[in-house]
Amino acid sequence: MANFVSSIQFSDPYFSVLLLLIIAVGMAVGFVFLSQALGPSKYDRIKYSVYECGVDPITSASVRVSVKFYLVALLFILFDLESAFLYPWAVLYRDLGWFGFVEMAVFVGILLAGLLYAWKKGALEWQ
Repeated sequence: MANFVSSIQFSDPYFSVLLLLIIAVGMAVGFVFLSQALGPSKYDRIKYSVYECGVDPITSASVRVSVKFYLVALLFILFDLESAFLYPWAVLYRDLGWFGFVEMAVFVGILLAGLLYAWKKGALEWQ
């Protein structure tokens, strides 16, 4: 350990990265300990209650939600982000030529295959 410390020089290009890493880890650990030491230690019912835009909640916050909801949300995000790749292609359509058209056709084909698979498996059924 002493040999490692003595071999570090200020002119070393990675010294600043090492110093930044040590400071970042030290601050993260320090802030966690400070929040534990200085934070509230008593349970406060109002602090831990559900807050929804100033409206008192009607039901419990621990209501079970169907897994289908999360599956549909995941599929929406997947296809929404993938459709964003169509815009740069549309802008450069003339410059890319047939190669770009075939590549995008393969991309859209894979997307359609995934959508058909999800549809066939019943992932889009909302019951």
